[in-house]
Order: sequence, then C-alpha cells, then structure tokens
Amino acid sequence: MPNMDPKKTPVSEQHPAVRARNFKEVTLGYTEDEAVREAQRCLNCKNHPCMSGCPVSVRIPEFISKVAERKFEEAYDIIKSTNNLPAVSGRVCPQERQCESKCVRGIKGEPVAIGRLERFCADYMRSKDVDVRKPEPNGHKVAVIGGGPAGLTAAGDLAKLGYDVTVFEAFHTAGGVLMYGIPEFRLPKNIVKSEIEGLEKLGVKIMTNMVIGKVLSVDELFDTGFEAVFIGSGAGLPRFMGIEGEDLVGVYSANEYLTRINLMKAYLDNHLTPIMKSKNVAVIGGGNVAMDSARSAMRLGAEKVYIIYRRSSEELPARKEEVHHAEEEGVEFLFLSNPTRILSDENGHVNGIECIKMELGEADASGRRSPKEVEGSEFTVNIDTAIMALGTSPNPLIRMTTPGLEANSKGTLIVDENECTSKIGVFAGGDTVTGAATVILAMGAGKKAAESIDRFIRNKSEK
Repeated sequence: MPNMDPKKTPVSEQHPAVRARNFKEVTLGYTEDEAVREAQRCLNCKNHPCMSGCPVSVRIPEFISKVAERKFEEAYDIIKSTNNLPAVSGRVCPQERQCESKCVRGIKGEPVAIGRLERFCADYMRSKDVDVRKPEPNGHKVAVIGGGPAGLTAAGDLAKLGYDVTVFEAFHTAGGVLMYGIPEFRLPKNIVKSEIEGLEKLGVKIMTNMVIGKVLSVDELFDTGFEAVFIGSGAGLPRFMGIEGEDLVGVYSANEYLTRINLMKAYLDNHLTPIMKSKNVAVIGGGNVAMDSARSAMRLGAEKVYIIYRRSSEELPARKEEVHHAEEEGVEFLFLSNPTRILSDENGHVNGIECIKMELGEADASGRRSPKEVEGSEFTVNIDTAIMALGTSPNPLIRMTTPGLEANSKGTLIVDENECTSKIGVFAGGDTVTGAATVILAMGAGKKAAESIDRFIRNKSEK
C-alpha cells in the first residue's frame, strides 16, 4: 500500500557547532524543488481549517496550490493580499500552534510546512523587481504610533485603501521588536528593511526618532490634520524579579541585552556598543525571548549558558523549534529552578546566582500547575552575567500624556472588540494592549484596527 502521508520536506540548517558561534541565519529555507514537493502534500481541504488558525487570514490553500504548480509569483500575490510582512511571519510566526495545528495532515502524520512555504514565496520574490502600484489617494490622513509589527500592518492595510499614513517611530529605525528584539540568526535585518521598503513604496511615510508623548502628543496629532490614530507602541518596559543583587554589574534585562546586540550591532567585531564579554551566563525565563538571549550569549563567546525556568520542560512557552535549536547549540536547561538572589564579588560584579528547587502543585485558574519551593534545596550556579527574560509591559508615556485614554491595572490599553480605545478616534493593538505576545498576534491586531479605522472615517465622512 502506498504511503498516504509523505513526510514533511526537511529544510537545510547550519550545523549546530558552526552556527552557535555566528549570527548568520540558522534555517536556510527551501529550494524551488523542495517547496513544490512540500506544497504537493497539501490536501486542499474543502473547509480550509488551516485558515482558522491564522491571525491575518492568509488564504493558505490557495497560495500553496500555486506553489505546487510552480506559480510562485501568483502564490506571493495571494499571501500579500492579506499579509504585509510574509518574509517576517514565515520565519518567526509560531505556526505549530496556529495554522499548522489545524492541518489535517497533522492528525496522523506531520502538518504541511505552511510557514516555510510562506517564507519561500517571500524570499523568492525579494530577488525580483516587484512593481508596487500606489493606490489612489482617498484624501484622509491616519497616524500610526510605533513601527513594529502591529503598526506596520495597520499602516500597510490603510495605505492599500488610499489613506495618507504616517508612522511615528521612537527609535532611529522602524521595525520595533523585529529590529531590536529578534536576533539576526532568526530574522535577518535586511529582510525586515526590505519588507518596510515595500510599505514605503505603497506610500507609507515613516518618521523616526519621534517619541509620541514627548515630541508630540496624541491630541497634537489630531490638531495637525490626522483623523484617526493607531497606537502600536509595543511593550518595551522590562520586568524584574525584585530579588537581591539585581542592581549588580552584569545583570541585564533581556530587552537591553537584545537591543544592544540587534539594533546597536554589538555582535559585530568593530562595534562601539558596550556589552559584557561573558564567560558563564544565566537567562531567567522560558519564552522565545529567553531562547533568543541565551543563544545570543553563546554567539558572543560565552562558554556556559544556562536557562533557569521555574516549571518543567512541558510548560516551556517558547517555540519547540527554538528550544530544540538552543539544546543543539549547547544551552543547558535548569528546569524546576528559581533564582532567590544574585551573588556579588568584592567589586559589585555578578559572580553567582543562588536558586531553589521547585515542584509543581495543583493547576491554577489558567490550567497551569503552580510551582512551589522545595524547602532546603538551595544551590548556587557560578555565573558572571544574568539576563532577566521575564516579560515586558507597555511604557506608560503615551497613556500618561493622553487624557481620556484608559488602561488596566497592568498598564495595557483597554480596547473593545474592534481595537477602539476609550478615546474617540484612537485605536490600539499589539503588545500595548495584550502585553508581550507574538509578532503574528500583533499583526492580526493591526489588521483588525485598520478595518475599524477605515469604517470609522467612512462613517464620519458620510454624516
């Protein structure tokens, strides 16, 4: 009997021993023949269950069918009709929890590699001279605060509808977490820049070094002629544990550590950005940011890198692929462990971290088993650098300078089901609403907000 479920087409990767010491992209992507072979695994199910798992509603079976027919440009056009950043989402989206988790192939075998096919199409077209047609202007102006995935998605969707869109970015370059948070080995920055250039060809204007709430207020944006404002300023305020020793030299937030490496190029030999030359590193946390921090530390020359996580491997929130890559590269996981204090040498530098063993108790309201300390189980790990990857929350600047803009007790903006805030004409989405989450969820929020902004302005114009 023939094999009714051919295996997923493997993808080439750098060897772990080689990639652990360089910042080049780990996963190398499909060739044309590999992409076609993988696309031919798609069953093109009648009800398209995979689409129900996509926050930006990519027409997945349609584009995959075109790849199977070697019509790569047509496949790309289908993706771009709903997704403004396919080269990004194809690399960093957690497809295994979203579209691929709904794939019928995955019931008895392996799901179709939807993300890798999306990446293939985007990479294929990046080598082409794509003709981008600017839509006819509709005479309306919209401001977007934040040039990260939520803001860029909202800006692109609005530009396609003819809106005059300006993105106000606080940093010296647009991209948000795509530029400062995700390392080069997972998401090359030239790819992010290429995606942004595509939005600029649509007519999106990007103003950098614009800290809204300081340079201009939200109300002043309205005063200058913008009819709606989208806030997609992310969540860049790091969290700490509040334990002894967090003020020592050698303690970083993951935000600072990754920003120095990615945005400020500390990984280059000729960089001017100060960063620790670490020998032994502990990263506290278990999400994708923790994996990025640990793997970056290894590439900067650390001999030992530990990830300290208070739950077990089963509860790790990071993508399985990122965990697998970290393990291959030599990162050591200390599960069911939690730091109690960071130790200092005589000069105020980190020279160790004291931890305590944990055990999992009963499940809490979220369904996760709560970790509890095991009395008398303290132990010490010798380190010279500690990186806190414990999540982030939104910077309070915008909500503090915008009367009528409501936030909850965690500092995230309150929106309704259409991404409308409590202030008329102001919309928000992404991490500034949800707290730190995934790139694709932020993109989905930006997409929904663009639809709401278009409806808001059209309704206002018709009155």
